Amino acid sequence: MARYTDAVCRLCRREGMKLYLKGERCYTDKCAINKRNVPPGQHGQSRKKLSNYGIQLREKQKAKRFYGVLEGQFRKYFEMADKQAGITGDNLLRICESRLDNVVYRLGLGTSRAEARQLVVHGHFTVNGQKVDIPSYLCKAGDVITVRDKSKSSEKFKAIAEGFNGSVPTWLTVDMEKLEGKIVSLPSREDIDLPIAENLIVELYSR
Repeated sequence: MARYTDAVCRLCRREGMKLYLKGERCYTDKCAINKRNVPPGQHGQSRKKLSNYGIQLREKQKAKRFYGVLEGQFRKYFEMADKQAGITGDNLLRICESRLDNVVYRLGLGTSRAEARQLVVHGHFTVNGQKVDIPSYLCKAGDVITVRDKSKSSEKFKAIAEGFNGSVPTWLTVDMEKLEGKIVSLPSREDIDLPIAENLIVELYSR
């Protein structure tokens, strides 16, 4: 399973904004954006103005990095979104939001998408009572995501439950006592709070 293994703080610096890839660390003074908000590399401070193509490319890269998705998978999601009824850009973000690792993160059962991905891979969750260890599994409205019984007693999930702030997106519900969440409905564009200009991604892939 291919994945990015380099320093993730470089990704935030490259995009010039916090992507919240390291969970709680991103909210502290240790965040790379707070310490050195310039693109990585020896020429990072002297980069030239972007062309229209460059702006579109950066928007696509930013979206991929938010969700922890590589190019092949992201392109597949775009093709799926393009075949669906409605606005392609909205469909694309909805598909990304419905990934199991993202749903686990949105439910507050992981402090970052990367941690949620790892917890899913390690087999800590069930979907509608069935164990699922594939982070890219696409959830549907009505699906119930639950921490497996043998994982509920772990110190990790005890800490997650204790630190939960009670906030989840409107398209989800969660019961932290049961360590269980449900997808009430798939999100609309207004429900997705990420600063992504999806129209630029559609323009890029439509070239």
